[in-house]
Amino acid sequence: METTIEKTIQKTLSKLRVQNLNNGTSTGSNFFGNGETIESFSPVDGRLIAKVTTTTKDDFETVIEIAQNAFKTWRLKPAPQRGEIVRQFGLKLRELKQPLGELVSYEMGKSLQEGLGEVQEMIDICDFAVGLSRQLQGSTLHSERPGHRMYDQYHPLGIVGIISAFNFPVAVWAWNTALAWIAGDVCIWKASEKAPLCSIACQNIIADVLKENNLPEGISCIVNGDYKVGEYMTTDKRVALISATGSIRMGKIVAKTVAERLGRSLLELGGNNAIIVTPDADIKMTIIGAVFGAVGTAGQRCTSTRRLIIHESIYDKVKNSLVDAYKQLSIGNPLDENNHVGPLIDKAAVEMYKNALQQVVEEGGNLVVKGGVLSGEGYESGCYVKPAIAEAENHFEIVQNETFAPVLYLLKYSGDVENAIEIQNGVVQGLSSAIMTNNLREAEKFLSQAGSDCGIANVNIGTSGAEIGGAFGGEKETGGGRESGSDAWKVYMRRQTNTINYTTELPLAQGIKFDL
Repeated sequence: METTIEKTIQKTLSKLRVQNLNNGTSTGSNFFGNGETIESFSPVDGRLIAKVTTTTKDDFETVIEIAQNAFKTWRLKPAPQRGEIVRQFGLKLRELKQPLGELVSYEMGKSLQEGLGEVQEMIDICDFAVGLSRQLQGSTLHSERPGHRMYDQYHPLGIVGIISAFNFPVAVWAWNTALAWIAGDVCIWKASEKAPLCSIACQNIIADVLKENNLPEGISCIVNGDYKVGEYMTTDKRVALISATGSIRMGKIVAKTVAERLGRSLLELGGNNAIIVTPDADIKMTIIGAVFGAVGTAGQRCTSTRRLIIHESIYDKVKNSLVDAYKQLSIGNPLDENNHVGPLIDKAAVEMYKNALQQVVEEGGNLVVKGGVLSGEGYESGCYVKPAIAEAENHFEIVQNETFAPVLYLLKYSGDVENAIEIQNGVVQGLSSAIMTNNLREAEKFLSQAGSDCGIANVNIGTSGAEIGGAFGGEKETGGGRESGSDAWKVYMRRQTNTINYTTELPLAQGIKFDL
């Protein structure tokens, strides 16, 4: 007898045309794949959702050839016309927001609200890209030579390879591909092997748009498989840009490989994000921001709050308020909107979570909310854990490293806000940061050159929940990449400087004389 979840998911898979057995290689609506089969299990209930055939080297060669041919057509379309295709894609996403959000929730394990929110991010980046398609601006420059005009402009790169992680199985692809498309590029996407069905669902949606507009299917391609499939892209000179989201370890490998062939890379890697809580903080706002940042997506965001740096004068008050808030968390089926926390992605993630709790104690920390693995009815997948809070020191090895799980470390500081900023910056990652304070001087110090060294620095909001309009990314070992808003579009294009001589003479720069 089918459960309510099974009935919902069957309808979802049907609406998205994601069947029980899928080929995980595609150029448009043409799905194929001759590699091994990988199975996608849901961390929600442990059930097998579907099987996906992976991409072989020969399959990849086919994809590259079709993408190259598509680029020859796509790059000649005026940018506003490319924007029109992205607009239509955004409309399709609006129609399918509910089922795609449900698939994200079920295959990845994040709450339905977050799954729907991720699809909304896709819609938002489409809207942003449509407007941007009429604003790919260069600059007019003054030449030092009379009768000359200079300007710079931007042209498409070619093939953009996108490697995404399981925690945002659709949004990160959209951040990249919407901008790449309006730039005139074509895209090849390798989704995480832990959430392959989401990529197939997205490919079905854009394939319909391309077909309806009589455009080449190779504008959007997907490949599926493990890191070996990713290596096909990173080592291939025909892929002009690699945008990779994942761990620092993975990013260093990608950066080295792509650099060796003098290609371009955009890296979005690990975060070890902190919120500084000063004596002038609004405690209620602090608790809301810290709890959502720490337990949202079960702590599996690159922007998840890992460290809370609290002034000693309010430390106990904040700690006690957090403990009370954690008692109110509801953990369970993420498709049930009454639950705040869903499962971790798989049992390997559960082991990482358990090891982190053990290590922080071994290093001298104290668990104030002990956590633990949940079992029994509703937790049959073995992937549900309790969010934990530990008192710790910033120099602990476990605190210095990112644990992709709902573990929050409480750190105490004394003296001025400069001391807290030093603690916050005292890690190798540099993605997101925040300060909770109503003191203008503290806020401005945090945002100054001597303040946060992260790519994202917030005042009186948490570390997660970035908006589409701002460039997203981080510094140091987070990789230095920027996606989404602002002028992030430039990374998907090549810059060209042009000089036009409209005289009958040929004066040389810097007044050099060369008479014949």
